[in-house]
Parts: sequence; C-alpha cells; structure tokens
Amino acid sequence: MRMRQSISTFERAFEEEMEIDRQRREAIRRATERRARRRTIERNVRMGRTRFVVLAFTLALTAVLVSVVMFKVLYLMMQ
Repeated sequence: MRMRQSISTFERAFEEEMEIDRQRREAIRRATERRARRRTIERNVRMGRTRFVVLAFTLALTAVLVSVVMFKVLYLMMQ
C-alpha cells in the first residue's frame, strides 16, 4: 500500500509540474506574440513618419522648382 501511495503522489506531482510547465510555455508564447505585434506597429509608425517627411519635402521642392521656372519664363517673355 505504501508503494502505491508514493507512486500515486509522484504521478500527481508530475502532472502538476507538467501543467505548470504548459502554462509557462503558453505565457511565453503570448508574450512573444505581443512583442512581435508591438514591433510591427512601431515599424509601421516609423515608416509612416518617414514617408510623410519625404512626401512633404518632395511637395515643397516641387513648389519651389515650379515657382523658379515660372518666374524665369515670365522674365523671358517680358524681354
């Protein structure tokens, strides 16, 4: 009887340890997914800012170039 009780206790402890380990793995997996999702969002925000700055710079440069060309053409037509 004593042997069966100790094996039963050992099996119960083993099952509890397995459950704790399973929960730990699941928590690690969820944390990894959250970290990956956060990195993706940060990368998208960073790329969005970069695209906006490039767009604004291109728009300003285009306005300056069109103004310069327009005034040069106007100057040539006035001569």
